[in-house]
Amino acid sequence: MIISFTGAQSTGKTTLLNEIKDKNPWLDSVDEVTRRIKREYNLPINESGGDITQSMIMADHIANVYRKYDGDVILDRCAMDGVVYTHWLYNKGKVSKEVLNWTKKIYNELMESYDVIFITDPADVPLVDDGERSIDVDFRKEILDLFDDYKYDLIIESKADNVYMVSGTVSERMTFIKKVLDKKEIDIII
Repeated sequence: MIISFTGAQSTGKTTLLNEIKDKNPWLDSVDEVTRRIKREYNLPINESGGDITQSMIMADHIANVYRKYDGDVILDRCAMDGVVYTHWLYNKGKVSKEVLNWTKKIYNELMESYDVIFITDPADVPLVDDGERSIDVDFRKEILDLFDDYKYDLIIESKADNVYMVSGTVSERMTFIKKVLDKKEIDIII
């Protein structure tokens, strides 16, 4: 099974992934997409991304879905992240219409591949500077608004039954994640 977190910067995705990885070393995981693209290819991210950055990020999301894993895998981000940030960059004139359309096509094709998607609630997590993520509050608000639009389309319009909103403390989020994964017959330790 492919399990993924999705959400704006500083909403707890990496914290939850690390909690799961620490207690469940048998579970495959993918920690980074965007930061790895920045680090390995020296490409700008966040508000500075462009056509090449967003294309590389979406290509990584494709690879994460089709990569061979030893068993179940949990991802720090999924194609929803890629399309949301690409859409924001398009709105700011930093990404072409062609790349936005390609990103939407990939997003639509990949979303069915994720068995479980956990959307992290931003209300419970403050915006924290970690040296790489953007701490621009206006950027974050606009990203959150776009996530809300895509969430609505995914859950309401397409009636996706594999998408879950996680909120609360780390402990509350982990308890909820365990309940969802138990139903999917994926036994994790929290």
